[in-house]
Amino acid sequence: MLRGLVICPDSELAERLEQALSETGQIVLVRDLDRYPTELEFMRFARAHAPQVVFLSTESLPKATEIIRLVDREFPGLQLVAVHRSTDAEVLLDIMRAGVREFLSLPFANQAIYDTLARVEAVAQKRPAAVNATDQLFAFLPSKQGVGTSTVALNAAVALSRNPETGVLLLDMDLTSGIIGFMLKLNNAHSVVEAAENALTLDESLWPQLVTRVGQMDVLHSGRLNPDFRIESSQVRHLLEFARRHYRAICVDLSGNLERYSLEIMHEAKRIFLVVTPEIPSLHLAREKFNFLNGLELGDRVSVLLNRGHKRSVVSPAQIEDLLGVPVMMNFSNDYQGVHRALQSGRAVDPTTELGKQFTNLANAILEKKTMEIDTKKRFVEYFSILPSRYSSVGADPKKSAG
Repeated sequence: MLRGLVICPDSELAERLEQALSETGQIVLVRDLDRYPTELEFMRFARAHAPQVVFLSTESLPKATEIIRLVDREFPGLQLVAVHRSTDAEVLLDIMRAGVREFLSLPFANQAIYDTLARVEAVAQKRPAAVNATDQLFAFLPSKQGVGTSTVALNAAVALSRNPETGVLLLDMDLTSGIIGFMLKLNNAHSVVEAAENALTLDESLWPQLVTRVGQMDVLHSGRLNPDFRIESSQVRHLLEFARRHYRAICVDLSGNLERYSLEIMHEAKRIFLVVTPEIPSLHLAREKFNFLNGLELGDRVSVLLNRGHKRSVVSPAQIEDLLGVPVMMNFSNDYQGVHRALQSGRAVDPTTELGKQFTNLANAILEKKTMEIDTKKRFVEYFSILPSRYSSVGADPKKSAG
């Protein structure tokens, strides 16, 4: 089935197009935009969702032409279908000059849709969209300090690296209290600080000096505590662009403070794993963060990972799903002794233990893209039915450490 992206500021036109496309059963729309994205936004969407075809409104021909040129330059093989309210000869001529050969207009006749999709699919099979960078970038975000996000990120990365031909980078972007280096007993003096400072000039000779090889993966730790260091969003973008070209999967451990650079990373991520524990403070802050991310149009990328779950938990996974409006993708058992032994030896959790097998399952789900789809239309509950009354007035509108 084809993966499509719709860019159409005309809401009525977009609605009718999406309805017509859905009736074919031949395409899944991975994203729809009610505005023309900037170049940076489009590249993010294309990398994160890997569409095979873009349905592009020609309502604003200059803006549509910019997207066409960007696709031609950065995403060869990505198919384009121009969309307009009417079959305007002048518009047709302009888009043909720009290099677009497919065109749809109202009333979106079924046969026209089928014929267009058939041609698009045939071309896509012969010439797949070439995105010269991995889209497998995963951000691990703690609901609050101390929920074990670094443990989860580290073990997820190690589990991913055990898969054949999967180059993995673990990136510690908690610049205030990152502990990946400590957990793995790394002694590399270089860190994300040097990587950021040299983001524009990173190459195959400098990069190996910055990262540390641990088993089958590379690790870039956060470095020593440096309150004066400030990382710019542009540095993060260049760093991630370099990493995307050299690794198949990238796991990023975030601080949870929602810094500007953290938001930049989450905008780039294919999936944001929100790590929670079955405790009231963690769930309260998880809901606050999800609402915030939803307001940034990132809600559809969030999956919940429940850490330190146990049978006697006051809050069940089902209650957490109802509370957050997001499925619990994975429930990790509370193996304190296993995590402690791993910390003492500077390695990941034993993969033969129950917890180790759960991390393997997470890695398999990530690689096989079996993550649970999020119902973005599901509304949040209006209050915390399981919380004390003083929390019940919290509205639903948007606004770390090792296990």
